[in-house]
Amino acid sequence: MKRDASVTNAALMARRRAAIARGVGQVHEIFVDHARDCEVWDVEGRRYVDFAGGIAVVNTGHCQPKVVAAVAQQLQRVTHTCFQLLAYEPYVALAERLAALVPGDFAKKAMFLSTGAEAVENAIKIARAHTRRHAVISFGGGFHGRTMMAMALTGKVSPYKAGFGPTAAGVFHALFPNTLHGVSTAQALDSVEHILKSDVAPDDVAAMIIEPVQGEGGFYVAPFEFLRELRALCDRHGIVLIDDEIQSGAGRTGKWLAIEHSGVVPDLVTMAKSMAGGFPISAVLGRSEIMDAPAPGGLGGTYAGNPLACTAALAVLDVFEDERLLERAVRLGDRLGKGLRAIAQRCRAIAEVRGLGPMIAIELIPNGDSQAGAELTRRLVTEAARRGLILISCGTYSNTIRIMVPLTASDALVDEGLRILSDSLDAIAA
Repeated sequence: MKRDASVTNAALMARRRAAIARGVGQVHEIFVDHARDCEVWDVEGRRYVDFAGGIAVVNTGHCQPKVVAAVAQQLQRVTHTCFQLLAYEPYVALAERLAALVPGDFAKKAMFLSTGAEAVENAIKIARAHTRRHAVISFGGGFHGRTMMAMALTGKVSPYKAGFGPTAAGVFHALFPNTLHGVSTAQALDSVEHILKSDVAPDDVAAMIIEPVQGEGGFYVAPFEFLRELRALCDRHGIVLIDDEIQSGAGRTGKWLAIEHSGVVPDLVTMAKSMAGGFPISAVLGRSEIMDAPAPGGLGGTYAGNPLACTAALAVLDVFEDERLLERAVRLGDRLGKGLRAIAQRCRAIAEVRGLGPMIAIELIPNGDSQAGAELTRRLVTEAARRGLILISCGTYSNTIRIMVPLTASDALVDEGLRILSDSLDAIAA
């Protein structure tokens, strides 16, 4: 098809600014025309290697053929009934298959929603219904969504909380272990105990929610010892441990869930993002007796667990099995880690290369200055896009580049992306 020369990124940006609310941000002034696997093409015909993956949403790649085919077939059957009104088999089948993947030798149940924030909100509701308690402990730097309870749980003010007024009550933030920035595991555990002694009684705490690898917070990995201690603390006090796998799940770290690396078994798990290859769906899964605490009608949503999204998620699970994507993810993590560490050896601005498997990041702190690192990171994202690589930043200081390339990306495309990243760093440092 011949491209319409009047359709440009600049023209579409002008329309966007006139029609879309200012609060809806946009990292790149680029409009995508089509995408395949880990490559995208904009409306002007320019190709990019995608190291952002729709913010960890397309672990199976853009327009994965088996997912597209499954959804196309479902599209001819039914697109919506509302599961609470007229049920459909893909919802049940997905619950069965996901429950089998969640750690824990006990009966499990699931429910589906549309977004990660909805999953978090409902996990808190379920924990409160089960414990008959109200308070929740989360962690600094964590990100759990943009709705009111999820925003309260999120441990970063700007841009997620700034200007939105009071958040939900009963939320307390503990420290997240971060050796690069001077927070040890012992200090983080002490901060939890301090909350339980100074702010809220343990028997008023319904849940503790944590990301095994912080997403927006900077790809900091929770030490396994820390997760084990939190599990023990929750067991002592009857607190529900919620594992937020919205960004780290669906194979992002080389296992289906990031928490599996630690051996810790959570009570509830939230998932979204890559579980359906780009179709909007999220999940809360966990112990049957906890999941069953709310009365019938207390959970649900009009679009929750849409049949198209459920079908897509089932196809994603097939792709993981048929193409052995978890094994591929481990190899990809090794390749990315080796490549990024090689870049870090000659780029003194890179303070740390870290992550779990292919959920990996670099943090830029030139001359020990995190603020300067934020500016350098912004320039790197811009320069890399100019050269044909899509990157995205994160972190409390906005000075971290996180890699979320699809797990299906070929070695050649991964190496191409790493070369562009390296060349871009050279260019902005010159």
